[in-house]
Amino acid sequence: MKLEGKRILITGAASGIGRALAHEFAGQGTRLLLLDRNQNGLEETAKGLPQKAEAHPLVFDVQDREGLHQLPATIEKTLGGLDILVNNAGVACHGRFADIRESDFDWVMDINYHAVVRLTRTLLPLLIASPEARIVNLSSIFGIIAPADETTYVASKFAVRGFSLALRQELLQDHPHVGVTVVHPGGVSTNIAKNARAGESATPADRQAMLAMASKTLTMPPQKAARIIRRGIERKRTRILVGNDAKLLTFLERAFPVGYGRLLQWGMARLQRRQARQ
Repeated sequence: MKLEGKRILITGAASGIGRALAHEFAGQGTRLLLLDRNQNGLEETAKGLPQKAEAHPLVFDVQDREGLHQLPATIEKTLGGLDILVNNAGVACHGRFADIRESDFDWVMDINYHAVVRLTRTLLPLLIASPEARIVNLSSIFGIIAPADETTYVASKFAVRGFSLALRQELLQDHPHVGVTVVHPGGVSTNIAKNARAGESATPADRQAMLAMASKTLTMPPQKAARIIRRGIERKRTRILVGNDAKLLTFLERAFPVGYGRLLQWGMARLQRRQARQ
């Protein structure tokens, strides 16, 4: 898939993988519409792009159901259509399921999953009208494996994966020129852990421990992740595993679909012991 001239919308473009994807696509001569609720971060993303790049920042909250109805007209006016939709925006909530507030669970599901569905439904007519189009949905390695203390995030990312797989089959039958790619990043260094919510009983010490663990496991630079994703899109990959950790954990899940959880527990316990010694 040649990216030059392609019209691309990216959600969650103010930081992390979204910002890195904006830079990666800008270098390919694409036309970008960058969405995020964080105006300052969005402006920083746009300012950091090459001067010759065509990028339009739009302050937009993916939870805004009313504003969503105006988005197709904005896209038509700004880009003249849409070729690639990148559903990247995401949040997290860490903790035991019994300790997670219902409102926090719903918050994660609404942004990570329901917003993906709503945006895809709203913009699908524009993608179908394109001669060659692609929907790129960011799941996670936690859309393949399911560790403890991440029930909220896991549920949302498995949902994204399942939705994407079923949608791909429908589009293959009805509109084969619209492809669907599911991305499963491993440990990418973004602000998702820093901005994550936690269970009701979580203490400041618990949060510090979570952030310390994240610093050990979320290490891949977003720029590298974006490069892998961009190349996967160019090759029309239906699934993109980002990072050796994602590849290893996917292998473990396939080799030990029931027992991999014990291996995860062993690995996490080892990391925690190492962290405690430091």
